[in-house]
Amino acid sequence: MRVVVSIGGSVLAPELDPERVEGHAAVVESLAREGCELGVVVGGGGVAREYIGAARELGANEVQLDQIGIDVTRINARLLIAALDSGVDPKVAKNYEAAGDSIRRGDVSVMGGVMPGQTTDAVAAALAEYVNADLLVYATSANGVYDSDPKTNPEAVKFDEMTPSELVDIVAPMSRDAGSSAPVDLLATKLIERAGMRTIVLDGNDPERVEQAVLRGEHNGTDVIPEGTGTEPSYWAQR
Repeated sequence: MRVVVSIGGSVLAPELDPERVEGHAAVVESLAREGCELGVVVGGGGVAREYIGAARELGANEVQLDQIGIDVTRINARLLIAALDSGVDPKVAKNYEAAGDSIRRGDVSVMGGVMPGQTTDAVAAALAEYVNADLLVYATSANGVYDSDPKTNPEAVKFDEMTPSELVDIVAPMSRDAGSSAPVDLLATKLIERAGMRTIVLDGNDPERVEQAVLRGEHNGTDVIPEGTGTEPSYWAQR
């Protein structure tokens, strides 16, 4: 089974905590031992926002700000690589071709951002499409996809299951709001829709939730299931 896992920066490293990073690394290693071919995309989180905020005050333009954010995601990727064993490509992949080559030869590939104007949400979706992944998992600080922001609307309803087109319809209006509350960005959802990619959005603060979701499809997040596919992939039925 080929899997791409997107780990939000606020999930992996809300602060510099080696034990938290080791916890995520242990899950990646466990999935690799189970035979998963893995690509991991790491976000920038609060550290990136701090650097971007400081650079904005110094007069940096938007492309420069994006480049700073990409640099931070790659530092976070290096942090995760440092915690992984010999089965990981020691280099941070800087494009989809490099990541795909690593995955196909059996190494875990870890990457951060790729280019200005593209979040790591979109990078993960594009990588999943590029390598024809069986599953894309977003380990976020949210426990799934809601019809509105649960932080501001106590009546917000969480989706247990939805199609990629429904995900686009939900995220599109959220993405237009300042300080978007969408758990996955709009470009990523459109890539998921285009690829017909089986996707899970879940709370990744406990990394073991990612392991359960990948290996058995067990989670409390949101399943994004392309139309015309079965409710469960065959590799879950075999376990």
